[in-house]
Amino acid sequence: MKPSALDLAEAAVAGNRRALAQLLTLIENNAERAAPAMSRLYSHTGRAHIIGITGAPGTGKSTLVAAMAQAWRAEGKTVGIIAVDPTSPFTGGAILGDRIRMRDLSGDEGVFIRSMATRGALGGLAAVTLDQARALDAAGFDKVLIETVGAGQNEVAVARLAQTTLVVEAPGLGDEVQAIKAGILEIADVLVVNKADRPGATQTVRALRTMIETGHPALKTRWMHHGQMIGVDDRYPLEDQDVALWIPPIVETVAADGKGVDLLVSKIEEHRNYLETAGLRAPLERAHLEVELMNRLEARLLKRLLERLPEGVLSEMVTSVQQRTRTPEQAIEALLSQAEVLAVES
Repeated sequence: MKPSALDLAEAAVAGNRRALAQLLTLIENNAERAAPAMSRLYSHTGRAHIIGITGAPGTGKSTLVAAMAQAWRAEGKTVGIIAVDPTSPFTGGAILGDRIRMRDLSGDEGVFIRSMATRGALGGLAAVTLDQARALDAAGFDKVLIETVGAGQNEVAVARLAQTTLVVEAPGLGDEVQAIKAGILEIADVLVVNKADRPGATQTVRALRTMIETGHPALKTRWMHHGQMIGVDDRYPLEDQDVALWIPPIVETVAADGKGVDLLVSKIEEHRNYLETAGLRAPLERAHLEVELMNRLEARLLKRLLERLPEGVLSEMVTSVQQRTRTPEQAIEALLSQAEVLAVES
């Protein structure tokens, strides 16, 4: 007889790693069945430091994550890792290669690695990532690292999950300008130039520093981004205007050799302490929860709407838009009208 979701939750909180693995699989594959488990786990969450790691492919994020985990393990801290791999839009498969790149962590009971596929989720983050992070939090891990696929501008979504966000760059990729276009630098709490032993590292650091000095809120400046006024000072809702704003430090690392990793870990801890001393942890969590509730509400409402529509109606609307007899907006209005009528009749 298979254990229930509640049984898995109880065992995971008690430290059973096998139950934790089964629970994470349940969360990934069947969110509805996992709901009772999440209700049981939620009171145990809020203790872990959730850290997001994002950046372009090829910057060495996985190697860096492994190096950070080893550094924290040397301090006696436990580490849970969620490594999100991209899903093929053609086959639906994923390589899940992070387990290979983090093989040096295998056998360490204080480290738990979970690889998962994006399944086409916006920003490379599957909708269940946050629940999995909470499960690791409830299971007692001190640090929960979320490594994203680093593909596309929507990687800024990682900032909605993490308390501290690392943006990883590397010399020679020529993506410094792309990073600021994507808004990536705007969500960075710590900037990392990995593979800093390669030619061009100095130029990369200089370019990132120039971007920070040009647009950082400590200079009380604002700039236009995609037609909207942006101020990074809005990221942290400081009630006390006398509190110094956090300026993202730039840390050079060579993760493969462990160089600079101790400094990076210390900067991450500094940011966590900053959130605490500036009274920002609770407002940041509240902002994240507001976004999460809106996203979950939208998903639930969409599901209910589609369940109410007669079979084939959505396909008919697609055909009408394709044939130019309706605009997309008119099709949406028609679908909503049908759903409302059906809701009243039922």
